Amino acid sequence: MTDPAPAVPRRTYVPHTLDADAVRIWCGLALDALGRAREDIDAINVYPVADGDTGTNLYLTVESAAQAVDAAFNGHAASASASRPTVADVVRAMAHGALIGARGNSGTILAQLLRGMADVLADGPGGDGSPEGEADGLRRALRRAVDLAYLAVAHPVEGTVLTVAVAAAEGAERATGDDIGTVARAAYEGARAALQATPGQLDVLARAGVVDAGGYGLVTVLGGLAEALSGEAPPPPPAALGRPRGGRPAPLERDLEGCPADGSPGAGPAFEVIYLLEAEEAAVVRLRERLDALGDSLVVVGGDGLWNVHIHVDDAGAAVEAGIQAGRPYRIRITHFGGAAVHKAGTGEPGRPDPAAGQRAEPGDQEPSRGPRPERATRAVVAVVPGDGLAALCAEAGATAVVARPGEPPASGELAEAIRRAHAREVVLLPNDTELHHCAAAAAAQARAEGVRVAVIPTRSAVQGIAALAVHEPGRSFDEDVVAMTSAAGATRHAELAVAERQSWTMAGVCQAGDVLGLIDGDVAVIGDELAGTAETVLDRMLAAGGEMVTLVLGEGLPDELAERLERHVRDGHFAVDTVVYHGGQPTVPLIIGIE
Repeated sequence: MTDPAPAVPRRTYVPHTLDADAVRIWCGLALDALGRAREDIDAINVYPVADGDTGTNLYLTVESAAQAVDAAFNGHAASASASRPTVADVVRAMAHGALIGARGNSGTILAQLLRGMADVLADGPGGDGSPEGEADGLRRALRRAVDLAYLAVAHPVEGTVLTVAVAAAEGAERATGDDIGTVARAAYEGARAALQATPGQLDVLARAGVVDAGGYGLVTVLGGLAEALSGEAPPPPPAALGRPRGGRPAPLERDLEGCPADGSPGAGPAFEVIYLLEAEEAAVVRLRERLDALGDSLVVVGGDGLWNVHIHVDDAGAAVEAGIQAGRPYRIRITHFGGAAVHKAGTGEPGRPDPAAGQRAEPGDQEPSRGPRPERATRAVVAVVPGDGLAALCAEAGATAVVARPGEPPASGELAEAIRRAHAREVVLLPNDTELHHCAAAAAAQARAEGVRVAVIPTRSAVQGIAALAVHEPGRSFDEDVVAMTSAAGATRHAELAVAERQSWTMAGVCQAGDVLGLIDGDVAVIGDELAGTAETVLDRMLAAGGEMVTLVLGEGLPDELAERLERHVRDGHFAVDTVVYHGGQPTVPLIIGIE
């Protein structure tokens, strides 16, 4: 892997006060230092799972925070008043950037530590702006960070990044005087000493002969803070702690929290699941309880309606489904500890027609591409679709289809009955509509009570369901199948065209009755007066962000000439983009579009 560290440290001057510029310099220094230490931190990553990515995850988390801070400065500079951001602006941006970009267990905890610091610093480091107030503000910020981080971790373990964070706060509190640089260096030294002691607190570290990787990363971040505020680079952690004995982690047993320590099959949870979640706090409380019963290394960070959820589980689908019940999960990332993260679909998948440009796939004109249908007693797919043509397409691919009629969405009982009709021990459920996610989760719960293993993939459109079904492979394990299908669905942007029934305000302006509306990912983005032109505008907007395949699902009665015009438009205006067309037969939505 190429080292992502910037070639030139981003620093302009060294302030001795905790203002907006100091926060920006801190982020830059921390990112530079993590870039240099990334490989060493990855190499000593043995807890909670020895997957060798802690340094990379921390780098990506801080990179997201630094980019958010830069954006805050750039936004103010571009404003009419060409103003400068306040310290509140930048620490909130830093915390938000870390939250949405957090990767892995340690990155998620670091995001919560930064959020805790931002809670205090956003009110002004010291309230009165005096040196005494700033130093005390940093002390309180570090203590708040620790408090929030411990609340975020379901089962805190000593000898980890949490222990190092506590030592940093205590070091700052013991520091005498009112110089904020001195307080920052005391926090760093406290964290550095605690890091050296971690092998004596956690057996898995002692057996491997390493310090905690997450703690090492936090010490590196705090070193950037100390340098930004004191003007002097602090001494690095001892090099002897930088590599495990023998150059690689020793074989490990289960760690103290019950997590797999070696990442081998059967040693513990098979998957890491991370997603952002929009949800109310009360729903997140229930989510924590449900996820805690599913796996370990549970960390839920954030607040004010936006959360970052991290957990290690065997049933990745159940972890995602729990998020659906709590709110709206997105940016879902599922990583198998035995291999790389699966996050995008490939081409030439089983069950999909050859995506040659201009090819049209009718529901009845092709043979199933996987040969004999899989043994239904083993696994099945149940998909909710809006039209008979899509139902026939799903049936050809071996799935059980439930047709959602206009104004008559299926109830949970109907979906549960469809799961029963599938006669399978394992079922993947594709709701294909955001409004059906809760219903699908309830149906899955009913089926599980009857002994069926069910995973709900949070598809929001029929084209996401098509993408998921295209990569379905009954020959692999259930969890691997769910990961691949979830990733394929998540890699598919969706749009649809509808006709306005009345005058209304939309995200794209005011529409009149009879206008054609182009909805991209659920929001009205285009208002037009005729179907073909509006569809072309929607396609151009979506393909501006990239894409390799366009899927067009024609509604009931839509002429072939429209599909042919759109195919030509894509072929002439977008290089190396394939198009596939299905006759979906949906009665109320003239056209559904998918971009992979």
